[in-house]
Amino acid sequence: MTVRALLCVLALAAAVAPTHVLAWGATGHEYVSGVAAETLPDEVPAFVRTPEAVASIAVFGRELDRSKGSGLTHDSERDPGHYVDLTDDGAVAGVFPLELTPPTREAYDTALRRRGFTQYKIGYLPLSIVDGWQQLVKDFAYWRAASVGARTAASAADRTWFDQDRKRREMLTIRDLGVWSHYPGDASQPLHVSMHFDGWGPFPNPRGFSTRRGIHAHFEGAFVRANVQRTAVLRDMPTYRTCLCTIQDRARAVILGSHREVVPFYELEKAGAFTDGNAAGIAFATARLVAGAAAARDMIVDAWRASSSMGVGYPMISVRDIESGKHVLTRDDFGRD
Repeated sequence: MTVRALLCVLALAAAVAPTHVLAWGATGHEYVSGVAAETLPDEVPAFVRTPEAVASIAVFGRELDRSKGSGLTHDSERDPGHYVDLTDDGAVAGVFPLELTPPTREAYDTALRRRGFTQYKIGYLPLSIVDGWQQLVKDFAYWRAASVGARTAASAADRTWFDQDRKRREMLTIRDLGVWSHYPGDASQPLHVSMHFDGWGPFPNPRGFSTRRGIHAHFEGAFVRANVQRTAVLRDMPTYRTCLCTIQDRARAVILGSHREVVPFYELEKAGAFTDGNAAGIAFATARLVAGAAAARDMIVDAWRASSSMGVGYPMISVRDIESGKHVLTRDDFGRD
């Protein structure tokens, strides 16, 4: 099949396709987000590793699905951030390879529109991951600065203010981290990174994979809830993997790793593996949840490390200068209108 012909088929599919359903149900997202937080190494601040924080992060991990149905403006803008429709060769809508994804949603949408698509039809999951991660880096940076300010700010009043700000930053960071962790979870679900997102669809299908609607929701929801144990996900978690790469590289790795599991998913589905108690189906779902939790955990560690190089306040002050004592904070550093 030529690329041009494939694009025509994909355009038709995008026009008639139903709305993408959720990626993992509540159970799956709580596993991904909670296990990611529970397995953070000691170098990450303790406030995100307490049992209370882990429990909150786990539930916040499904917040982006709980907020669906808020209204047309809200849902139309946010729902496409949960997925990306890759063609069988791993390209975004067959238009450009994932590694050439533009860095902003405006540029991403512009590139897709040149070929008759939009970010709202194809999804912008890679950018959702990067966007939320960059916010997490900033959250950690402000926590670092406030922690220093609480000890060393120029006046007692300023030290009190920074101590209170540190506590606010902790609440905000737990919330931001938990909500963002939804996206690496989405990326680990193979049907959220493929044009074959709920049945094989109107595409060449020589292996006779199912085109039945509802496969997606059954796998990530009822099957996971009834068959996958959180203890199994925790047991199979690898240690932190150093990447020495960008967040874009991290996001691409988890998305393409998941994309490679699309055909295996449909092979298992064809063999009846996603029925209660089926060992092959359980192993597949568990491995995918582990992939999401490991990706989220590794990205959180990267965000913490990157925060030491971030700037905070206005005008921007280097966190390194604050932590080294080169710059002594005052409250005005965070609020000099």
